[in-house]
Amino acid sequence: MAQNPRLAIVSTYDELCGIAGYTRALEQQLRPVMQVEVFDLDQYLLRSPHRRVQKLADQHIKKIALRLREFDSVNIQLEYGTLGRTQSQILRRFRWLVRAAPAVSVTFHTILDEIWMPLQEVMGRLKRMELVGAMATLLDNGRSHLLSQGVYGELRRQQRRKPVRIITHTKRDMRLLQDVHRLREVHHHPLSFVAAGPAAQIRAQARRADFPIVAQLPPEAKLIGTFGFLSPYKGFETAMEALRYLPEDHHLLVFGGIHPQAIARHQPRDPYITRLLDKGHIGQSLLDTLLAGSGATSLALDGSAKDLLARHPQDLHHRVHFMGVLSDSEFMAAMALCDSVVLPYLEVGQSSSGPIAMAVEMGCRVIASRTRAFLQYARYHPNRVEFFDIGNFAELAQRIEAGPPPSTSHRLVYDTQSNAALYLRVSLPPGMAPPERPAEPAAPASETLPATRVPAE
Repeated sequence: MAQNPRLAIVSTYDELCGIAGYTRALEQQLRPVMQVEVFDLDQYLLRSPHRRVQKLADQHIKKIALRLREFDSVNIQLEYGTLGRTQSQILRRFRWLVRAAPAVSVTFHTILDEIWMPLQEVMGRLKRMELVGAMATLLDNGRSHLLSQGVYGELRRQQRRKPVRIITHTKRDMRLLQDVHRLREVHHHPLSFVAAGPAAQIRAQARRADFPIVAQLPPEAKLIGTFGFLSPYKGFETAMEALRYLPEDHHLLVFGGIHPQAIARHQPRDPYITRLLDKGHIGQSLLDTLLAGSGATSLALDGSAKDLLARHPQDLHHRVHFMGVLSDSEFMAAMALCDSVVLPYLEVGQSSSGPIAMAVEMGCRVIASRTRAFLQYARYHPNRVEFFDIGNFAELAQRIEAGPPPSTSHRLVYDTQSNAALYLRVSLPPGMAPPERPAEPAAPASETLPATRVPAE
């Protein structure tokens, strides 16, 4: 019996980030049908600003490149920032990896479309005399333009010399890379983390007692979960504001923390955490609110104003619970406990999201903002995601309280099995037959669709 094909995956792996989590899941999906080795991108080296360490980072990538020749195919899980801090660092390291691979597939977690120019944002900043901000916007766009041109250009050159395949997470991104950037063999598949069997097992074993903060809540408490690293684009303020319009038995659980790369020196509190605490009036008094609204630093008070120093009447500390950063397994168990998983993200051009994929695969009730990424994701899993307009906390509150729509549960067409099949297909060397043993029992023919059968745009 022929050996399974050998695949090298180049990705972050041990870091607490979404790409690493997906790579760990992908590795498990592929091991039954491929010999997989993951090359961990050392983020200490690659993200360091020190010149001496950057030389070590280049050596780190070159050592990985030397090993890639041992494999039938190489997959690069591409999130630009994981390869370096600057455009030149990212491009040269990407080229070393691609050129060393005998055959290569690149999974794009971010799509940089250099045609877009934020002229409206730039003009608005100029009108407000925000010259530094306007220049920063132009420079950021220019860097994205040069970076994307460099990456797409390198892939166009290499596809004339050897097998080069591309994987995107939406059909729209696939069409952009094909039609605009002239890349061949572009495929699409949504993120996929957990198969139906393991998801059912996690749901069956999940208990509130496993999470001490949740265990302290009343048994009848309704749990609303938000998931992911704390960052302004996640829009968690919207969920917090919606909580004010829900009955007292509804509690918001914030699963996540500040991303390790965003932790700043000598900073007593991250600005986004401060924003969330302010939104919930957590730890505030009425006096704090008055001072913030007036812009003053002090107010003259008499003895009758002591109520101003008491806890704010809208303080949500008893209904908002910060749950911290979890492991992959804890993340999914937490989702299984929630009555609703809410993803109130802002539109930032993101092309994929790990939390929404995990929540859908876990069979959770998912309520998401109408971002382009979420709308594209929902095309793969019809009737599995409820939507509300970005920032509309009133609509979100009403949807949560109304309860889920009638169930239309059915097996997911795009799952870990179809994901593994795609990676196997793009990784097979010319002339090599696919392994006989599938990663999981095959789905009925009526439920198995090719990856291109997504409704037209």
